[in-house]
Amino acid sequence: MKIRIGFGSCGIAAGALDVMESVKQEISERSLDLEVQITGCVGMCHNEPLLDVIDEGKVYTYGKVTSEMVKTIFEQHIQGNQFVTEYLVSTPEQPNDFLSGQVRVALRSCGIINPEKIEDYLVQGGYEGLRRAVLELTPDEIITCVRESGLRGRGGAGFPTWFKWQAALQNKSDVKYVVCNADEGDPGAFMDRSLLEGDPHSVLEGMAIAGRAIGANTGIIYVRAEYPLAIKRLEISIEQSRERKLLGKGILDSSFDFNILIKKGAGAFVCGEETALIASLEGERGMPRLKPPFPAQSGYWGRPTNINNVETYANVPWIISYGSEEFNRMGTEKSKGTKVFALAGKIAKGGLVEVPMGITLRDVIFKLGGGIKDGRRFKAVQMGGPSGGCIPEELLDTPVDYDSITQTGAIMGSGGMVVMDETTCMVDVARFFLDFTRKESCGKCVQCRIGTKRMLEILERICSGEGQEGDIELLEKIAVKVKEGSLCGLGQSAPNPVLTTIRYFRDEYEAHIRDKKCPAKECKSLITYRIDQDRCRGCGRCARKCPVGCISGEKKKPHVIDPEQCIKCGTCLDVCPPKNQAVVVE
Repeated sequence: MKIRIGFGSCGIAAGALDVMESVKQEISERSLDLEVQITGCVGMCHNEPLLDVIDEGKVYTYGKVTSEMVKTIFEQHIQGNQFVTEYLVSTPEQPNDFLSGQVRVALRSCGIINPEKIEDYLVQGGYEGLRRAVLELTPDEIITCVRESGLRGRGGAGFPTWFKWQAALQNKSDVKYVVCNADEGDPGAFMDRSLLEGDPHSVLEGMAIAGRAIGANTGIIYVRAEYPLAIKRLEISIEQSRERKLLGKGILDSSFDFNILIKKGAGAFVCGEETALIASLEGERGMPRLKPPFPAQSGYWGRPTNINNVETYANVPWIISYGSEEFNRMGTEKSKGTKVFALAGKIAKGGLVEVPMGITLRDVIFKLGGGIKDGRRFKAVQMGGPSGGCIPEELLDTPVDYDSITQTGAIMGSGGMVVMDETTCMVDVARFFLDFTRKESCGKCVQCRIGTKRMLEILERICSGEGQEGDIELLEKIAVKVKEGSLCGLGQSAPNPVLTTIRYFRDEYEAHIRDKKCPAKECKSLITYRIDQDRCRGCGRCARKCPVGCISGEKKKPHVIDPEQCIKCGTCLDVCPPKNQAVVVE
């Protein structure tokens, strides 16, 4: 029997450290001989901290574990051989729907192995792809295998992976580089972080295979400094791989040398663009460069450079090990394999999922994600982060593949899905993402630097109740100029959240401008709080909790809100007894 505890960032934040201490204490006090293993995030972030009891290969998963629950699990399950059914979230007989509906390739070992022990990765077939690439295949054969698999870059635009590799191979140079873009900056996205924390060796192995394919001897992982746990586990994994001659000089006793370095990024969103990333690697300010030349021609220090993201590299060892045909049979005609998504926002089961391309948005959100929190109605899903767009309810049956998602006005992006319900104001969503891209713009292009600022000003005016007729048309006009005049993908895609919300939720814009009302009742300047005199029982909770003292009334008699003093914080609505529901938002 063995115990496994989820030690990804989500698990640690939810209390996994306390759970670990309690487990160790129970083992000591009961004088048990039990192995305790840490692991990364299995994806069920909504159930963290997670604790697995593994008995004869069977995994029993307990969710939302507390220190108090640990004692019960030891007493009843580990020593009493009886399941604590009220805490169980997954068993071999009744697997969790969240996990059983997935097909895991990139996430194949996340939540299973100890990411800080290379032995665990090797037991799962780790570095078998590298062994084959180094000892059995030529660079051309590796690239052919990747081409036949249909793998497209998982970082955003979905560019064919093999094409980049082929271009880097064909450009002759005595020095070439392989770069991993782990500069995950989309709000609500955590795919790369979880992969690096849960299975760092898969990324190292994928980069080494890419190095073998293009003739590079150096790899660089550009990872944001806000991911300290991911960086720590990468450093451990790199050292372990070098000790076993899986990185460094003479890999697997061959003539192939490949070293990997780590560069900590400072958190600039624009450095997700490959030429801006290269500039940052070289010690310059992260600003995009004109293409061509492309990085495969002249990249890091002017040398041929291949850049892919974390998930792309994590797929490569699986493809080389199991063959391109196995990967190719998953997905759609033009979008092969699987895709990892981070489910966040107003969703019941937030976390990480990996599904075959072609699955519908409805299935991802409602079958895997459990639908919307608190029984509310689905309104939209934001895909592609600040570079993407909002997809409405009527398009929920859209297949999740590169072409279909692009047709909606959004993009696949790196895999963030931020789910919104009826309480979400779509104008405010557009304002939020424009504020983000305006701050993250490097400022090189006038259209991006000034255009995003002007669009944000219009959106702020609309949200504050000062919108004017013609503002919607002006937003659309500026959006076209920003798209056409920007050098890199940040500016070219910055208007997408605005354009998609106008396209699908134009009535909300019009309500803000013409009626001075926010249909979602979210924009403070366009709402008022009042107390229904017929429903108020005069309990006084709202008056006691109001931070500015704008509520008055006698005990057991209806109270009144002074609209002049009200700061619209919503405290009165929160504390009003549900059976009364006397506070009304208009």
